[in-house]
Amino acid sequence: MSSEGGDYDLDSGPDPATIADLTPRGRQAIEAADVVVGFETVVDLIAGVTDADLLTCGYRNEAETLERFADRVRAGAAGTAVLMGDPNHSGYQFLGKVQGAVDRPVRVVPGISSLQVAASRARTPMEASTFVTLHRSGDVSSDLARLRDAAGDRHLLVLPRPFDWMPGDIAADLLESGAAPDLDALVMERLTHDDESVSRFGLDALAAHAGGGREGTPFSDLSVLVVRRE
Repeated sequence: MSSEGGDYDLDSGPDPATIADLTPRGRQAIEAADVVVGFETVVDLIAGVTDADLLTCGYRNEAETLERFADRVRAGAAGTAVLMGDPNHSGYQFLGKVQGAVDRPVRVVPGISSLQVAASRARTPMEASTFVTLHRSGDVSSDLARLRDAAGDRHLLVLPRPFDWMPGDIAADLLESGAAPDLDALVMERLTHDDESVSRFGLDALAAHAGGGREGTPFSDLSVLVVRRE
């Protein structure tokens, strides 16, 4: 098995990312909290390891919920915010909103990110890869340009953005910029969950799923795209 190109087998050998759980420091921060805040899907995952008051939010009531959390912290409660994704990548915007709400520096406890798990699942060395997160608001044209420049020469590790830059849309953009249609593309969904899946395509086959939006894409919003180099 070669991780640098040529033939490789996703199922060969032990997977070093078989289990991705809370780190000891992450668990300690949650167990010590009086109040925990985060998106509902994330809070549900840690509800069983804490007796703290749980504040859940969605995009529509995010600001209101963070203000309630900040009120508790200002009153002396120990607070912990939990998020899905790496706080230095896809979770960075939420981290900034938490820090802005409490109006003080926060201690960041990173965990095992989906990016690390995806690189492990795909047997893709990080030093030979270009990583781009599109999972943020605003203009992503410069990020797309980085992917176009690296396609074929380096492995690509991409966090898509629901639901305008999903794996099929990214594949179509790469093809339009001249990427080889037979590049190996893997869409990894809900990594480390019981229902996780890995779908394997040629880049051209994946591009057939472009333009579907929320209703038309076959992929979860919890996806990581890996495009292996030639």
